[in-house]
Amino acid sequence: MAWNDRTVRTLLRQMFDAAVESAAPSAAVLRNLPPKPAGRCIVIGAGKASAAMAAALDAAWPDVDVSGVVVTRYGHAVPAGRIRIIEASHPVPDDMSLEAGRLILRAVQGLSKDDLVVAMMSGGGSALLVAPSEDMTLSDKQAVNRALLQSGATIREMNAVRKHLSLIKGGRLAMAARPASVVTLVISDVPGDDPSDIASGPTVADDSTIEMVREILRRRRIQLPARAQAVIDTGVETPKRQDLASDVRIIAAPSLALAAAARVAEDAGVRTLILGDAIEGEAREMGTVMAGIALSARTRGLPVDGPAVILSGGEGSVSIGAVNPGRGGRNTEFLLSLAVALAAKDGVWAIACDTDGIDGTEDAAGAIVSPDSLIRSEHAGLDAKNHLAAHDSYSFFQRIGDLVKTGPTLTNVNDFRAIFVL
Repeated sequence: MAWNDRTVRTLLRQMFDAAVESAAPSAAVLRNLPPKPAGRCIVIGAGKASAAMAAALDAAWPDVDVSGVVVTRYGHAVPAGRIRIIEASHPVPDDMSLEAGRLILRAVQGLSKDDLVVAMMSGGGSALLVAPSEDMTLSDKQAVNRALLQSGATIREMNAVRKHLSLIKGGRLAMAARPASVVTLVISDVPGDDPSDIASGPTVADDSTIEMVREILRRRRIQLPARAQAVIDTGVETPKRQDLASDVRIIAAPSLALAAAARVAEDAGVRTLILGDAIEGEAREMGTVMAGIALSARTRGLPVDGPAVILSGGEGSVSIGAVNPGRGGRNTEFLLSLAVALAAKDGVWAIACDTDGIDGTEDAAGAIVSPDSLIRSEHAGLDAKNHLAAHDSYSFFQRIGDLVKTGPTLTNVNDFRAIFVL
């Protein structure tokens, strides 16, 4: 193939689309359904893919007494037959997040050992499904989420804090469903695919401890609202492995998405290197490092003939600090940092997108960087370094026409990054 800007951009987009398609909820659910129960099937769930997951089960089991409640992000709802779908806010919870917590807790009350609870969990569930502990209010919960998002904490650290401030997370929902059997179907969006981290693991035993939470709060300098801090001070633990055993099935994951993208590249005659699906860190620092890898590969010679693509997944973070931020998410911030570090060198393109179709709180999944991105931005009167310092990466790529917009994909297997080196 003759590689030029158009053909490289097309390939990068095809790879991203393949990654998303590999995590399509309907097919993944159908491959992993448990045996039908003797009694009722109660479907509960939370996350950006949960409505589509619930719809697949409802359609597959017309002869089973199915009911339930699932919460997803605004704009991600699909009809799910007998299962009620609620939409709520992400990444900061709202009144509907609280309502979802109340209804889902009620749905698992009074069950028998013949009943089956199927929990549909995917990324975003932590904010969408809330049931604050003790005397905490929704306002307290919102303040906690904002503090966590601005602290630079990893997704695992955020979830450890959330679990210990909830009546539903960290395995507490599964405890409430006893004596019914619980099967959890998970679309993973977290590094390492630990099911206790997806949606903060409402039906999964929790390995984090209250002491770990206190250390995270100290190290990240997170100030909790007084009522939230009072919950941490009580020292009450979440259910541990000895308290809770459940059937958990990972039905889609970042590693599978990267493998699907790699197959597209290889079919086009492009060699692939998968760095891993659990790469974390500050998005701008990751961009600088990845630029160095790409430039080194190009200038020192690749270990293969012809073009190659470097793939990675995982979730970056953006520490806002004292800056009044512009518009952007971790993927566009990663790419803007990458573009600055590449300094308009020839032969390197990149795409970075969130597989749920929404990077941060914006309407784009991410963007594409090409060798002429900085040149075009200068012609548009933009200063890339200033935009990066102001966390205004969305505006940067919007002005030069390089945003990737998909709309909600109804799935979520974390961030997708591909760097093409010619």
